[in-house]
Amino acid sequence: MGPGKSDAPTRRSIPAMHVVAVVLGNGLEFYDFLSYAIFAVYIGKTFFPAHDPSINLIFSVATFGIGFVTRPVGGIVLGMLGDRAGRKPAMIISFVLMGLGMLGVALTPGYAQIGIAAPILLVCFRLVQGFALGGEIGPNTAYLIEAAPPERRGFYGAMQFASQDASTLVASSVALALTSLLTQHDLEAWGWRLAFLLGVVIVPFGILLRRTLPETLHAADDAALAPDATSGSLQADRRIRPYVKLIIAGFALFASFTIGAYIIDYMTSFALNTLHFSTPAAFGVTFVTSLTAVFFDCTSGILSDRFGRRAVMIVPGAILLLLVVPAFWVITRYPSALTLYAMMGTLQIVFSLTSTPGTIAVTESLPRHIRSGVVSTVYAFAIAIFGGSTQFAVSSLIRLTGNPMMPAFYWVGAIVLGVLAAMAMPESAPAKTRALAGATRSL
Repeated sequence: MGPGKSDAPTRRSIPAMHVVAVVLGNGLEFYDFLSYAIFAVYIGKTFFPAHDPSINLIFSVATFGIGFVTRPVGGIVLGMLGDRAGRKPAMIISFVLMGLGMLGVALTPGYAQIGIAAPILLVCFRLVQGFALGGEIGPNTAYLIEAAPPERRGFYGAMQFASQDASTLVASSVALALTSLLTQHDLEAWGWRLAFLLGVVIVPFGILLRRTLPETLHAADDAALAPDATSGSLQADRRIRPYVKLIIAGFALFASFTIGAYIIDYMTSFALNTLHFSTPAAFGVTFVTSLTAVFFDCTSGILSDRFGRRAVMIVPGAILLLLVVPAFWVITRYPSALTLYAMMGTLQIVFSLTSTPGTIAVTESLPRHIRSGVVSTVYAFAIAIFGGSTQFAVSSLIRLTGNPMMPAFYWVGAIVLGVLAAMAMPESAPAKTRALAGATRSL
């Protein structure tokens, strides 16, 4: 039995409130991870005191990177738990761990109060957060795919990515509010901790909501077993070997999309350091791209339900390939807030369209027995490798070559990889697979 035919569509759907609980929890976890990046300067001054401010920032950013180390571990452990015990317990554990990590970062005294124990505790809490976030994607995506009506899997899955982008928008808005309301001294002393505490306040409600979720792993059993009876041994489906090509293509997709996402995130630093924009103008690009992404993530999911996952990955991917270099040329040739926002907003639209269906396609092409674990592990490794290195690589290339177009060239390579991987993927959208099956029967 090949990928894409591993289980029939689940005919049950769950109430909208339960979908909201899954999506909001996912958004909160990413909110915390991104808040650290936004307040890295102040966190560095609190936990890594030094005479040179750049040393503070280096240590703080390094601690942010440590969070990527445990993401594959969390992906393996919690992803496999989602396949064995159920999606619901895996999501609850992930959420609780992220809440503990947020609370720890917010309440740990600084270096001035407890000395070397402060940065050690900070690193420990970041490791916990990385573990939790690594184990969120697989069970979360599997749950949404299994909970959705077959013809709306793309839309349900897309809400996960919309929540991630919404978390960027909220984190940026919180940062803007705190920087506007507090003095520089208060912001450095305690103000940055409020961003994490705001997230912690939501955690108990999120746990209560997730505890009310119905389990989808076993609910999908009957639908998944039916085709297996005529296509081979169920035990064979539990092995990963039949899905190696799918997994490789999925890793390439995740790597491509990760590079694109982190280059877009890098544009704030690019605006500050390369284009020499003011701080408000530079932070504005994050607001524009995240706001744009929230809408077009969902649009992409709807389109993929109608036209298929492959088409919605390949066609916008090819368009993005043609747009990236000209867009960066305009940004660097005519640097202004208007050109930056217009060009990056356009690129974000096309990027959201092409990137959203990838994770959905990989998830629904896998049998339920390995779905959560494989998606979590592959996604976490792609993020750990490319998410942790993209911005460093791009900034290093700009410094070595003096060419501000390097982010565009780096991104082009990733887009080519993603389009080729999308072409190698099987079609998994129910609307398209049913049409193909009907055409085959008519022959």
